[in-house]
Amino acid sequence: MNFWKDKKVLVTGGFGLIGGWLTEELLNKSAEVTLLRRDHVPKSRIMVEGIANRANIIDGKLEDYSNTLRTLNEYEIDSVFHLGAQAIVGTANRNPLSTFESNIRGTWSLLEACRNSKLIERTIIASSDKAYGTNDKLPYDEETPLKGEHPYDVSKSCCDLLAQAYFKTYGLPVVISRCGNVFGGGDLNFNRIVPGTIKSILFNENPIIRSDGTYVRDYFYVKDAVEAYLLLGENIVSNKLSGHAFNFSLTNKLSVLDIVNFILKTMNSSLKPTILNQVSGEIKHQYLDSTKARKILSWQPTFGLEQGMKETVDWYKKFFNKE
Repeated sequence: MNFWKDKKVLVTGGFGLIGGWLTEELLNKSAEVTLLRRDHVPKSRIMVEGIANRANIIDGKLEDYSNTLRTLNEYEIDSVFHLGAQAIVGTANRNPLSTFESNIRGTWSLLEACRNSKLIERTIIASSDKAYGTNDKLPYDEETPLKGEHPYDVSKSCCDLLAQAYFKTYGLPVVISRCGNVFGGGDLNFNRIVPGTIKSILFNENPIIRSDGTYVRDYFYVKDAVEAYLLLGENIVSNKLSGHAFNFSLTNKLSVLDIVNFILKTMNSSLKPTILNQVSGEIKHQYLDSTKARKILSWQPTFGLEQGMKETVDWYKKFFNKE
């Protein structure tokens, strides 16, 4: 059975990393996909590869409640994946107000539009491991308090809590995803460690580590993230998951230096990383426990770190014509 066939799906953030791959998979499963687009990014993966041509595109900002509600009604949307956000930690630290506008106001505007639409059956909200902030207990499970401290982290704590409030107060069918550090082809934010490192190696430059290299994260391939999002959408009603949050990760807890060296090994490069030690306003150690998703959803990652990184490297080789 193809669950998504003829479903009418709104994806916010569809021109970003996870949203692009999710949009492609939904289209391949015969869903009718509508994308909310703030900026025209001609080099985005779904533009370059022609994926966007198969979807409806609505121009507008997440914060524009009237436009979102109009979109939900006119396109008879029954399923929403809310991935749209300002997602760069450094940008949030430099310009917190625009981050709060898009991430916090954008989320409550979307949730309110969903509440006032009669057709919404499922809403999947992208939170983040950053929503947990700094906690002594590691790995974080879904009961760990949400206490972001820095602008991006706070914005994700807020959007997570807003989603919970709309379930508890209004019964909105909403479920929350909290993923580790997602990587994959199509991420054009080269200040992120994975695409930035791959780009440096392809151009025979030493990869740059902005921190001291000891910051710990778990790294999660985008195709595994897409499978997790689809699984949430397929199970929210049948398994009565509304109001729940789920962690998704490989629980591989790698330091920044570890992941850079892993990429260097994957690409058979003898280059050495340059460590700048210039980072502030970021969480030092963070990784997730995804036991709940494995138990309740029978979720398992399909690709993992090694296969995911090889596919990612291959994508950037094509993107930069470095094959």
